Amino acid sequence: MSPTPPSPLHLAVALDGTGWHPASWREPVARPRDLFTAGYWADLVAEAERGLLDFVTVEDGLGPQSSHFLDPDERTDQVRGRLDAVLIASRVAPLTRHIGLVPTVVATHTEPFHISKAIATLDYVSKGRAGLRVQITARPNEAAHFGRRTVPRIEAYDHPDTQELVTGLFDEAADHVEVVRRLWDSWEDDAEIRDAATGRFIDRDKLHHIDFEGRYFSVRGPSITPRPPQGQPLVTALAHQTVPYRLVARQADIGYVTPHDAEQARAIVAEIRAEQETAGRAGEPLHVFGDVVVFLDDDQAAAEDRRARLDALAGEPYTSDARIFTGTPAELADLLQELHGAGLTGFRLRPAVAGHDLPAITRGLVPELQRRGAFRRAYEAGTLRGLLGLARPANRYVTVTA
Repeated sequence: MSPTPPSPLHLAVALDGTGWHPASWREPVARPRDLFTAGYWADLVAEAERGLLDFVTVEDGLGPQSSHFLDPDERTDQVRGRLDAVLIASRVAPLTRHIGLVPTVVATHTEPFHISKAIATLDYVSKGRAGLRVQITARPNEAAHFGRRTVPRIEAYDHPDTQELVTGLFDEAADHVEVVRRLWDSWEDDAEIRDAATGRFIDRDKLHHIDFEGRYFSVRGPSITPRPPQGQPLVTALAHQTVPYRLVARQADIGYVTPHDAEQARAIVAEIRAEQETAGRAGEPLHVFGDVVVFLDDDQAAAEDRRARLDALAGEPYTSDARIFTGTPAELADLLQELHGAGLTGFRLRPAVAGHDLPAITRGLVPELQRRGAFRRAYEAGTLRGLLGLARPANRYVTVTA
């Protein structure tokens, strides 16, 4: 018998301003004057869809970008300011047909009721291609924008003295997602009757109070938005260590992780699978994607020269939580297949310069992976869950009332 071919890998791109390198906005292809226009984002997502990518994520935050970890800065030589990620996704959705749209939402200062209806609406607008990337923040200046709570200053997420605070923020995010998921289910799929002759628009017995009572939230429900087309849009999260790995294992459909080699990838996947079992989700599908920053050119020297030029403009070498790849599409394909063999089911690539590295992904990397039989040649499903091989889940409240 011939060996079973490896499963095709999944690809996403993370869109952040003009790119992940802080000097990217100074590149001729960067279009900084268009950054706050709908057309700029529509063009990027159209390019990603041209490359048959599974989805895009859109970065967001509750304060200006900063070169410091938890504090604002006074820099004027880097992009500062964003459009709202959920609204970008909603604007782009009608202009696309297949690609998933996954905006970032910050759970720490955002009510789950608002997020549930925003992402449900995005799922309707996109006809089943919505997701969210849940994020926390421990920045005191962002808390000050809301005035509802204070966040004590910490030095780092992984500092021993801050573990209780950080654990609490991730536990809050887990409850946030739980409330969002319950609200998505608070309308049964056939709750809308829409019978003009009888005057019945909804079946009130098929709308449910979720009655969530926890340490961080008390939410009765139901939602004001009918159950989304996917039932449950995709929930995703970035994780670097055990506490956020636990959030991924408890609540996510996709976790983004940052291994720098295959050995680290195996260890991270093993830890997440163990946490998944502890959370009682051992039988549920959970994708683990590796994040990689890419400087992608037709030859190695050109990629290295471009990275050096950007570093010189920034005044310091670029660093990242994720692995930084500098090279050719074929070399990147080698790396992704190696990490895929270590247990990662897909990758979220971060283009260093969106105007350069995104087309290099779609027109260089994707054809290379297709030649190797490692990536799709056409979209094979109409929803984001379908692209990722995830079934549409049953509504938890139908089971309760059956």
